[in-house]
Amino acid sequence: MTILEQIGGMGIVPVVSIPESRMALPLAESLLAGGLPCAEITFRTAAAADSLAQIARAYPDLVLGAGTVLTTEQADRAIDAGAKFIVSPGTNPRVVEHCLARGVTIFPGVCTPTEIEAALALGVDVLKFFPAEPMGGTGFLKAICAPYRQVRFIPTGGIDTKNLASYLAIPAVVGCGGSWMVKPELMEAGEFGKIESLTREAMALVRQIRGEVI
Repeated sequence: MTILEQIGGMGIVPVVSIPESRMALPLAESLLAGGLPCAEITFRTAAAADSLAQIARAYPDLVLGAGTVLTTEQADRAIDAGAKFIVSPGTNPRVVEHCLARGVTIFPGVCTPTEIEAALALGVDVLKFFPAEPMGGTGFLKAICAPYRQVRFIPTGGIDTKNLASYLAIPAVVGCGGSWMVKPELMEAGEFGKIESLTREAMALVRQIRGEVI
């Protein structure tokens, strides 16, 4: 399956800011045990590249991406470390073109019609809607889907168990980015069992939303 198909199947992309690289493998193990073989490791911390490399070596089948990628240099570090997809908060033409030239899927961030059209002009039609809740949430997203019917979205920002169903109900939504099950404070406290249980609950919720369980 493609990266997009795998993300669509899972419905959630855990957006992870890892405080220290020593937490990378326990985190990956917790996500896998919770039934969610996916992680977007953000470049918001200095531990990002090393964490990506550790996870990629230990769990090559995990759908591993890099987030908050702002420069081509960060994109190269992420890809060389093993990232299978790249996510950026905005649409930087240089970063998008660089990732496409390297043959790596990128989901650039958008929150206005102008940004959507800029991404389309670069040949990308699966976009991160960010920050989702502050920018109007599902109401805005439904409105923007009308003129851009060919575009699909991965909403991220302010999404949790309370509003996940409303986002996944939108046909143009592939899956949602979320951090509620992988908060840095849980990793810092060594509560990887809690991360596993929150992940398992999240995946059960996705199945329920999709009618796969009653």
